[in-house]
Amino acid sequence: MVGRTFEIAGELRVRRLGYGTAQLTGPGYWGPRLTSGEAVALLRLAVDRGVTLIDTADNYGPDIAEELIAQALHPYPGDLVVATKGGVIRTGPDEWHPAGRPEDLRAMCEASLRRLRTDAIDLYQLHRIDPAVPLADQLGTLAELREEGKIRHIGLDTVTLDQLDEALTVLRPASVQNRFNVLDRESEPVLGRCEELGIAFLPWFPLGNGSLAASASASARARAGAGSGSEAGAGAAIERVAARHGATSGQVALAWLLHRSPVVLPTPGTGSAVHLEENLAAADLVLTDEDTRTLDALTS
Repeated sequence: MVGRTFEIAGELRVRRLGYGTAQLTGPGYWGPRLTSGEAVALLRLAVDRGVTLIDTADNYGPDIAEELIAQALHPYPGDLVVATKGGVIRTGPDEWHPAGRPEDLRAMCEASLRRLRTDAIDLYQLHRIDPAVPLADQLGTLAELREEGKIRHIGLDTVTLDQLDEALTVLRPASVQNRFNVLDRESEPVLGRCEELGIAFLPWFPLGNGSLAASASASARARAGAGSGSEAGAGAAIERVAARHGATSGQVALAWLLHRSPVVLPTPGTGSAVHLEENLAAADLVLTDEDTRTLDALTS
């Protein structure tokens, strides 16, 4: 039986399948996607359905996602962990600029505290390593904020194995958030190190950000004689597993992540209540050994 919970840093117990807030914002993670009422209702539904880990960032919107979380959920339930991120400045849709100077990180953290209406952030992740600033300085600033009680635990986002190992010479991160899903295994070495050390691994784009849908479409075209190739093969394999369980391809992809390692904590995002319910139901999907062998063998 796949474990349903994980203790981040051995302290913050969460249900492994959480909710990500990026899809509460518009195209390019800019502006709102839903009305305030719709977004608030969706966040409350997630918590009502048992979500105890919500992943967000100061630049989703910017600011919008954090403000919605506070509007919907403050005062926060005692078992709810809100993870946010800082270290990136936005100048427009899909425009991201690392900003890791100590004064930048401190100002971003302080702003997140105000928007989230909290005295301490449960998990604060460095959204991107700024190549213009020594990593020790960036992590040192977060460590200072932790000592001041403004954040409880420190995480990293989008790091290579070498960068993670460098970070480990400064401090022990509670989490790493890298792109990873059933069709994208580039971060396998990083996941391996996290598993070895008991560090939470939060895969972003756990549903592939459209790659699963593209694979399913390629599979359909191949069945119709209009296409072929590895993408179609991957889509067909996922569909076969899904059909055996009466599930969707997305549910299979999430179930595979939960089966892949006990340190994996997927936080799929959506702006749809129906899709949220579908995602959360993936926690009940038990893959067979044959299923996992099939999915493990896939490549994008």
